[in-house]
Amino acid sequence: MSIVASLQDQVEENLSLLAPVETAWQPTDFLPDFGAEDWYDQLKAFREGAQCVPDDLLVILVGNMITEEALPNYSISLEQIAKDPSGVTDTPWAHWLRGWTAEENRHGDLLNAYLRLTGRVDIRVVEQTIHHLIRNGFTTNNQGNDYAGLIYASFQERATRLTHGNLARAVDRVGEETLARICRKIAADETRHEIFYAKIVGEIFKGDPENAILAYRHMLRRLILMPGARMEDGRDPDLYDHYSNVTQRAGIYTTTDYAAIISHLNKTWNIESLSLTGKAAKAQDYICNQPQRYENLGPELEAKSRIEPPASFAWIRGRKA
Repeated sequence: MSIVASLQDQVEENLSLLAPVETAWQPTDFLPDFGAEDWYDQLKAFREGAQCVPDDLLVILVGNMITEEALPNYSISLEQIAKDPSGVTDTPWAHWLRGWTAEENRHGDLLNAYLRLTGRVDIRVVEQTIHHLIRNGFTTNNQGNDYAGLIYASFQERATRLTHGNLARAVDRVGEETLARICRKIAADETRHEIFYAKIVGEIFKGDPENAILAYRHMLRRLILMPGARMEDGRDPDLYDHYSNVTQRAGIYTTTDYAAIISHLNKTWNIESLSLTGKAAKAQDYICNQPQRYENLGPELEAKSRIEPPASFAWIRGRKA
């Protein structure tokens, strides 16, 4: 039995990190109530509040939403680990995957509804981008390695937590309290999910440190891309690069953040303290040096992003950001 398959008990112990459906938030909690007598007034206030969001933050929000809406791709990827062939398999891993999918599904639903109701974007172009992204597929570049797949999940849950949290603070500063609440709530979900995956990877490092460290190095050597890296809108061939540049320039997700995530995970998994030899020890040294490497690169890349000319985004009807 593989290490991952043997962790059913540890997975079961952490299923409490999923919120009970009866008490979990739902998208309607943050949107106008169209069944209320004053629904029009609610909608009007909702739309007026969204007018203060500048175009660069709007682009980031759209990119975040599109990434969240591509959930089917990520769920399929994790099926390799959860192994739920019947779709209703009664194992802790299968329960986690279905529960995680259900929680993540609300993120795209809520952000989609927010953008649709505000009228601030060309929603049909956004829908086409979602269609492209799901059709184009998704890869963690883990080459079928379950350890690497779980390391990727740990990294990305923290990255999305940071991205949504930073966007919440940015829109709060411009006065859009509704969107700030939405982003904070999504970031809180990502925090619980990050805790789960980080704990499971921690167990893998305890049981098979040599292969775990090699999987971690493999992921970092290939650069851990955001899940939306294969997005396209049929218009801009460099859409993801332009979107990433906006997130960097606005300070929502930067090279410094990338370094901080690696540093955090290294501490969480006690990478420096592992007793390793040979190839595993070399991988350990490589991993331990990565945070400083990206911290050193950060100022240069962030300065470069500031001098890049703004790009036009069909998402916001051709305006530049």
